[in-house]
Amino acid sequence: MNSIPTKPCLSNHNKRLPLLAVGYCALLLFFAILAPTAQAQNLAALPHSKPQAGSYSVSGELPPHLYQRPLSPAKQLFGHKLTPADMKARAFGSYARGCLAGGQALPVDGPHWQVMRLSRHRNYGHPELIAFLNRLAKDAPALGWNGLLVGDMAQPRGGPMLTGHASHQIGLDVDIWLKPMPKQRYNMQQRESVSAISMLKGPLNVAGADRTVNRKRWTDAHARLIRRAAQDPKVARIFVNPVIKKALCEFETGDRHWLRKVRPWWGHHYHFHVRMSCPKDSRGCVNQAPPPLGDGCGTELTNWLSDAKWVPKKPKPGVKPKPRKPKPPMQLDQLPKVCAQILAR
Repeated sequence: MNSIPTKPCLSNHNKRLPLLAVGYCALLLFFAILAPTAQAQNLAALPHSKPQAGSYSVSGELPPHLYQRPLSPAKQLFGHKLTPADMKARAFGSYARGCLAGGQALPVDGPHWQVMRLSRHRNYGHPELIAFLNRLAKDAPALGWNGLLVGDMAQPRGGPMLTGHASHQIGLDVDIWLKPMPKQRYNMQQRESVSAISMLKGPLNVAGADRTVNRKRWTDAHARLIRRAAQDPKVARIFVNPVIKKALCEFETGDRHWLRKVRPWWGHHYHFHVRMSCPKDSRGCVNQAPPPLGDGCGTELTNWLSDAKWVPKKPKPGVKPKPRKPKPPMQLDQLPKVCAQILAR
């Protein structure tokens, strides 16, 4: 800012100026005081005009109340939104770094499903995920599965979650319990307290562990349900525990193409995790790379089931293991730029 000459107005010589000159000096002093305030206001974020429904701006400017540093972690901003953004349904970003516009709620009760853990408020998704769940639930009884117990999907506007998942951010992921829906309807309290059931026979992190499913719990109906989900053309991949992947490889005696989509991963022995492909209407959505060719029942699975993958290495004598530094929480400006508008709607 250029300095404003005030000294001449304060000299003894200028005290003898006519009244008009004194008024001029007072005006200069007024602007000298006002200028810094005006400059500070210009540095502040300007209010945004409300976009029309269904429109998107990717200017990247954050709404004023989100522009102040330090920003709240993105999980706090998205985790406390209880309603979807009133915008056309679209998924933005990648499965672990994105957000959801126009999220649709899966009804907590359907003909062949029940939503669990309602207090988490995570029964939202892109309409294509909702449609998939309707298809799978409709098919379930014919597969010997009474109905679906649906776990976490996405928050109303997607984004990072307050607890748990790194993914589930764009409304295209869902966890389906490996426990069939009972004949009766759970009440609200039961939906919070009833536990899912592990399919493991025992612990996996012990040398020489029996890394197979518990045959008292695992049935062909489990396999048929996962196979039907994987056969859906809009499903990109399904995550299961390597022990379950092994059981699926042993189950299939015919067409094995669907097994390519079923990927071994840590955890995932209480539920299977379905991930949809990016919808065609979501240009800002980033698909995950396709799974490797083949059924995934060979060397890769053998490695997943080996001691080397599960049994912790003993530290060398006298060497203290370095503690892992936790990752800093994701900030809003690390997500696609349009996510700020989705939060502000």
